[in-house]
Amino acid sequence: MRNRCFLIMVLICGVAFAMPAMAAEPAPAEHAAVSLKPQTLVQIGGFGITNSMLVTWIVAAGIIIFAQIAIRCVRPIPSGAQNFWEWIVEGLHTFLENIIGRDLVAKGFWFFASIFIFILFVNWFGLIPGIGTVGWGHYDSTGAFVVDRPLLRGGNADLNMTTAMSAVFFVMWFVWAIQANGVGGFLKHLFGPKGETSGIVKILMVVIFFAVGWLEVISILFRPIALSFRLFGNIYAGESILEAMSTMNPWLSPILPIPFYFLEVLVGFVQALVFMLLTAVFTMLIAEHEEGKEHAHT
Repeated sequence: MRNRCFLIMVLICGVAFAMPAMAAEPAPAEHAAVSLKPQTLVQIGGFGITNSMLVTWIVAAGIIIFAQIAIRCVRPIPSGAQNFWEWIVEGLHTFLENIIGRDLVAKGFWFFASIFIFILFVNWFGLIPGIGTVGWGHYDSTGAFVVDRPLLRGGNADLNMTTAMSAVFFVMWFVWAIQANGVGGFLKHLFGPKGETSGIVKILMVVIFFAVGWLEVISILFRPIALSFRLFGNIYAGESILEAMSTMNPWLSPILPIPFYFLEVLVGFVQALVFMLLTAVFTMLIAEHEEGKEHAHT
């Protein structure tokens, strides 16, 4: 348990700190909608710290500190923080083992669990009142204060963050694919003919599957793009809806966002689960062996 928690914390830090190299330029102030780009809070040379980066660092630090507290003094009969942490980790382990098999879970659980925990709490942290509404701004013609540069912004409402996580997964997927199949086996998996044939049919199948292999390569290259845009689109849309509901009617602004707020709590969980499951299934499709196939059929 201690080693698993340590690996989870290491990956969370890696994902969170992968974002600075992809930081966006400051966006123009917008009041009608949530800005597509994060705002830069501090500029140090060519390195800018954005409000979405700050959120990911806060969440990562919070998870690391909580995990350290939970496993600081491990008891045979867990309680409190240890009980909660073990419930999350063991629940995810059992859930993934039933889907992708024991061998693949033993190899990649640290990654899949880290992704889920990190995305989930970044999504939920972005729903805390004040996120996106507290910061620097100006007074408009009506005397209302307009926030131009929020201090904090939902981490996964920034395409840079979701792209960084997808890129980390793509690298890990490639490493696991080579480990499971070797270079030759990996190429055979992509371009090799399937099934038992002979004669002219075999030659035809070689040509067909070689062409299909290039389509598979394109599909693989688009997977991280699809992962990043799916997560970003859902979280950004949720924040935009909450913003629209809170500014639609000044008299009803405290009430209108409430139903959508609880909906976004559910969406945050579902999107974290979907991201984890897709990464796990993509890995299973390239790394499974005969034992994994038998497990999938049972």
